[in-house]
Amino acid sequence: VDRRHLQDSFQSRFIRMSLPAPPRLVDLAGQSLLKDQALAIAALEVLPMELFPPLFTAAFAGMYSETLKAMVQAWPFACLPLGALMKEQQPHQEIFQAALDGLDVLLAQEPRPRRWKLQVLDLRKNAHQDFWTVWSGTRASIYSLLEPEVAQPVKKRQKVDSCRPGPKQTLAPVEVLIDLCLKEGTPDESLAYLIRKVKQGKGLLHLCCKKLKIFAMPMQNIKKILKMVQLDSIQDLEVNCTWKLSTLGKFAPHLGQMGNLRRLLLSHIHMSAHSTPTKEEQCVSQFISQFLRLHYLEELYLDSISFLKDRLDQVLSCLKTPLETLSITNCLLSESDLTHLSQHLNVSQLKDLDLSGVNLTCMSAGPLQVLIERASATLQDLDLDECGIMDSQFSAILPALSHCSQLMTFSFCGNPISMAVLEDLLHHTVGLSKLSHVLYPAPLESYEDVRGTLHLGRLAHLHARLKQMLQELGRPGMVWFSANPCPHCGDRTFYDPEPILCPCYMPV
Repeated sequence: VDRRHLQDSFQSRFIRMSLPAPPRLVDLAGQSLLKDQALAIAALEVLPMELFPPLFTAAFAGMYSETLKAMVQAWPFACLPLGALMKEQQPHQEIFQAALDGLDVLLAQEPRPRRWKLQVLDLRKNAHQDFWTVWSGTRASIYSLLEPEVAQPVKKRQKVDSCRPGPKQTLAPVEVLIDLCLKEGTPDESLAYLIRKVKQGKGLLHLCCKKLKIFAMPMQNIKKILKMVQLDSIQDLEVNCTWKLSTLGKFAPHLGQMGNLRRLLLSHIHMSAHSTPTKEEQCVSQFISQFLRLHYLEELYLDSISFLKDRLDQVLSCLKTPLETLSITNCLLSESDLTHLSQHLNVSQLKDLDLSGVNLTCMSAGPLQVLIERASATLQDLDLDECGIMDSQFSAILPALSHCSQLMTFSFCGNPISMAVLEDLLHHTVGLSKLSHVLYPAPLESYEDVRGTLHLGRLAHLHARLKQMLQELGRPGMVWFSANPCPHCGDRTFYDPEPILCPCYMPV
């Protein structure tokens, strides 16, 4: 009897789990209300604030444009996270425009509606990700999800208490938050419509952008768009363009207005073959004068920048706060540049240091040793790939490396290092408890010839020897694997523990 009872209980529970959940009463009520547009819009005046999000979601899914337009005007919270609702699909142009039209009507009203609370229209797809899906109905969670996110440190905004009627509303601007990606190709109709609304807003609609990415796009188009953006709202900027130095000079005044920038990535800036030294110096000075206004940088990535040599001290003199990430890659630097880094850079919070592609072959190891030593208390990731570091230089920095107590990853591929120095490195770093991954070059002994042809058998033997040493030293979990570019095709050959070969090593 007990067995049959258990079987029946399990079967009924399985059936219940298999059946789709019935629709909620609030969803049914919303769908019924939306069938009568006039009634739905009229009901907004008395609709409890807790019912706005599920009704808005239903109106969005059903593409009830006029109802959405009215709901934007009556939205009873400080923030409307529209972008999170549009995350899974490209916004339907009609729906997107309806939301902006509703905002337009709201801004034109004076005095503002009694229930007006909207301060931020958030169009970012990765913000408030759980708001629309995790709606609990409790006031505490509602307010925690809907507090406006200030793109700090943009002007402080007085918080709105959604429970109490406040004093008469003033004509404060509404912020539209968006992440921008500027690139050539199919025109972005939504962005074009938004820009038009900002132009027509007479200062009552502020376009704020926390993250800005710029790819290949004519400078005149970039300027037209940035003219509409509150540049001090930008905290994360990526310029992934191949620009001449003169083009960077034209962009510099916009960069100088991004005074709250936290993260900057700048890549592939080259000098024109026809540029005179005077013109070059003028463009560099124009850039540096604006770069010096960026006092809050925390992460700086400079890749393939042609004018850094002997100017690094000028470029970095703007830094008023310590960097967490410094990446200077594929750039020409002088020994005085490296000395400046080692002596004057505030490294009290430096976690990531990347100098890959910077040729250090003819430089003294002293500045690099000092830089690593000074950052040893916080450094977590160190990348010295393709720096041309020789055995003697590498040996000189080993004591500093052994003090990097927070180091988790260390990569130094593409450097001509012998097996003896690799073994020495292992002994210096085996005591670093957080170091989990070391990406090392194939040692010199594993090459067949001066052209860089690997002998895979030797490489396998040397790799096995390193793994055995890790085992004997009590660190079998520390991952060491080698990677070297093929001299023929440039692809890397990895070994951990079996080789992952580039096509050149594959049998025909």
